[in-house]
Amino acid sequence: MSTETPAPSTLRRGIGGPLLFAFILGDVLGAGIYALMGVLSERVGGMLWAPLLAALLLALLTAGSYAELVTKYPRAGGAAVFAERAFKNRLLSFLVGFCMLAAGVTSAAGLSIAFAGEYLATFVDLPVVPVAIVFLGIVAALNARGIRESMGANFVMTAIEVSGLVIVVVVVGVLLAGGGGDVSRVTQTPEDVGVATAVLAGAIIAYYSFVGFETSANMIEEVKEPSKMYPRALFAALGAAGLVYVLVGLASSIALPPEQLAESSGPLLSVVEASGVAIPSWLFSLIALIAVANGALLTMIMASRLTYGMAEQGLLPRALSRVLPKRRTPWVAILATTLVAMLLTLVGDLTLLAETVVLLLLFVFLSANVSVLVLRRDRVEHEHFRVWTFVPVLGIASCLLLVSQQSPTVWVFGAVLLAVGVGLYFLARRGRRHEDQPAREVTR
Repeated sequence: MSTETPAPSTLRRGIGGPLLFAFILGDVLGAGIYALMGVLSERVGGMLWAPLLAALLLALLTAGSYAELVTKYPRAGGAAVFAERAFKNRLLSFLVGFCMLAAGVTSAAGLSIAFAGEYLATFVDLPVVPVAIVFLGIVAALNARGIRESMGANFVMTAIEVSGLVIVVVVVGVLLAGGGGDVSRVTQTPEDVGVATAVLAGAIIAYYSFVGFETSANMIEEVKEPSKMYPRALFAALGAAGLVYVLVGLASSIALPPEQLAESSGPLLSVVEASGVAIPSWLFSLIALIAVANGALLTMIMASRLTYGMAEQGLLPRALSRVLPKRRTPWVAILATTLVAMLLTLVGDLTLLAETVVLLLLFVFLSANVSVLVLRRDRVEHEHFRVWTFVPVLGIASCLLLVSQQSPTVWVFGAVLLAVGVGLYFLARRGRRHEDQPAREVTR
């Protein structure tokens, strides 16, 4: 039994509840909802709100497990570290970490495709894939230069993202008040598809819009009274995001039939235009582009730093840990993750990329939910949040349910990414053995 007390952090605990709430909300209320409403309408027709609500409930289960693990081990770095504590298996913890990494790179590829779609076409009409690749190159340049982010800046970006979603709800409210729109569409599903089947299929896509809360685990050392503040901010942010998403889903289906939403790569722009309210298309498109660009940048920062950290730990080839002499940014990791994201844009299918992200993160979340139960026998002296036991159990069941609904194509795509990761893992091990060999010979 462990009775460890967390060592004092060298970081300043300057983040209170409101700023932590804004950080998590900004991570969750990202670009997914701007890009995926059209994709979602293909699965559920006009019942856009239902899979969003279902995905919120499923996300809250795993969030409960994160709340316990993060406050129990406030210096831990995420699901990979929890897996290492719970299972004492280096390869397994690597796979959990690599799933996070692969999900981040895949998500960035999907966001770059969304960036290059109809939102950008408001200003200039260019081919999607080349623009997506150039966009990722610009993101990489900013990443390599070194980006100082403050909570205040995140607060501003979150306000911009939320403002776009509020515009959607308000203009559709004006449309309804003027006798427009069709409320009956909010209960319509595609022909020959049952409600439960449609909602479950949609929840797989909608789940993508709620991921991001797991990155807040990295903020815990800078949070005041983490055992109290973190759970409150986490659940409040997810609840607020869910409320906004459901309202946007209702507004979208009222304003436009699902066929028109499905045909648009900038579905929320189409909703605003259909309302007839005098909101300039360029203004809403700019808000959407800022949301997508910010999401891609934050995702690639996370992916490159995770790559760097795994290389430092010997889990990936050492070359990935090289940094620029002056900027002190991990340029090889940035270059590698950017090149992979660029290759993934050639897939050109936002649905496939989004579902692959969900599949990879479901394995991460499955590990976190199991880790909670395994680590219950590990006691710590400090107070921490404790989730009801049935929550991680239901979290495990929800992850298995969503995993079982993924298409064979998504499984193959995800398996290829993981195979690359396993190859890099053993390549890194082999390289470390060669590096250690001279040292062993000297000591003989």
